[in-house]
Amino acid sequence: MTFQRARSEEQREIRRRAILDTAATMLDEMPVAEVSLNELSRRVGLAKSNVLRYFESREAVLLELLDDFLGDWLAVLADELAEGIAAEAAPEVRAERLAEILSRSLASRTVLCDLFGAQGGVLEHNVSVEVVKRHKRSSLAKLAGMVELVRRHVPELGEGAEMFCLTSLISAGALAAYVPPPPSLLAAYEDEPALGVLHLDLREALRISLTSALLGVLPRA
Repeated sequence: MTFQRARSEEQREIRRRAILDTAATMLDEMPVAEVSLNELSRRVGLAKSNVLRYFESREAVLLELLDDFLGDWLAVLADELAEGIAAEAAPEVRAERLAEILSRSLASRTVLCDLFGAQGGVLEHNVSVEVVKRHKRSSLAKLAGMVELVRRHVPELGEGAEMFCLTSLISAGALAAYVPPPPSLLAAYEDEPALGVLHLDLREALRISLTSALLGVLPRA
C-alpha cells in the first residue's frame, strides 16, 4: 500500500483509517505486545514519521482501536442479551444467563480482551494527556452504555451494575493473558497431567467469575 501526500481532510481521514485497519489486521496475527510501530509503518506503506503525524505513538493507535472494538462489541451484545434473557425469569436466573452470555461473547473476542489486558499497564503509557482524556471520555460513554444494557435485563443490580461492568472488562483482560497457553506449558500438562488443573479455559473462567460477582451483589429476599 502506498500513499500520496494527504492534502484534504478527507484524504487525511482515509490515511488515519488505513493505519487503524492495518493495526487491526496485525492484532489478528499477533498479540498486542508484538505490534510495533516499525512493522505498522511498513505494512501501511508510510514512513514511521508520517504515521506519527496521525497518531503520536503505537499506544495511541491501539487505544483508538480499543474504543472502536468496544463500541462494535456493545452493539452486538445488545442483541445477544435481548435474545438470550427472558424478562419474566427470576433475578437469579437472569443473572446467570447474563454471566453466560457475557462470558461467551467476550471469550470469542480475544483481541478485545488482549487490549483490555494491556490498557492500564501499557496502552495508557507513552501517550499525551489529551489522548488519555479523549480515550477516557469515550470509555466512560461506552461503560454507561454497557451499564444501561445490564440494568435493562437485571435491574435488581441497581447501582452495583456500574462496578460489575467495569470489573467484568478488567477480568476479561486479566484472564485473557493466560490464553492460549504457550507450547512449553501445554507440553508440561501433557508430561504431567496432574498439572492440568491449572489449565484455563477463558469462557468458563469468565462465566464462574461473572456469575459469582452477579449473585454476590443481587439483593436478598
